[in-house]
Amino acid sequence: MQTDNANPASLPRHLAIVMDGNGRWARSRHLPRTEGHRRGVKSARTVIEACAQRGVEVLTLFAFSSENWRRPKSEVNALMELFITALRREIGTLAEQGIRMRFIGAREAFSERLQAAMAEAEARTSDNRAMTLVVAANYGGRWDIVQAAERAELTGGTPGSREHGLAENLTTSGLPDPDLFIRTGGERRLSNFLLWQLAYTELYFTDVLWPDFGVAELDLALADYGRRQRRFGRTGEQVEAHV
Repeated sequence: MQTDNANPASLPRHLAIVMDGNGRWARSRHLPRTEGHRRGVKSARTVIEACAQRGVEVLTLFAFSSENWRRPKSEVNALMELFITALRREIGTLAEQGIRMRFIGAREAFSERLQAAMAEAEARTSDNRAMTLVVAANYGGRWDIVQAAERAELTGGTPGSREHGLAENLTTSGLPDPDLFIRTGGERRLSNFLLWQLAYTELYFTDVLWPDFGVAELDLALADYGRRQRRFGRTGEQVEAHV
């Protein structure tokens, strides 16, 4: 059931999620970690559909960080296979729902097969406008800022113009910054995710492990966001007067 957040005024335009807790979910059930990741894909599917139904414009999911390569090789290999399988299985549904896919991160580290699947998904959904689904894969916030600075060649100009120039070269260029950040699994940190883009984002942390995160948990987060007053340096009175 949808909450009052069906009102666009109380919805985040851009929702960013760190999907944490797959391994712990599996371990608590005496299952292999890969089973937790498979169940996590189901939760992602549920949340993508729910966000599209509620009118969220952009949903960014942190699928694989630049630090995740440090995990056991067997787990990394399983994740790569799951990534390809999920892409091929879900892309048809996403296309039918009018959802555009976009990948951010250093994709050259992936196999040619996975890179091809990512490029195919982006091309197949490029004209869709119902919602943009951004998948961060081999992504790191510091890497994003560094590569943006290198591309922007920031010399001269005013601080404001240099900031604008850097922002235009981030991997999320053309998208609004996230309004709401959700992290599941009980951890209270950003973990090098969208560091520049999250400067004014509302943060929401939950102990629910990602495979158990569904529509009810999403609506709780959206309801919490809807009760917050976003001031951006202004006073509460100024915000209320503007509204």
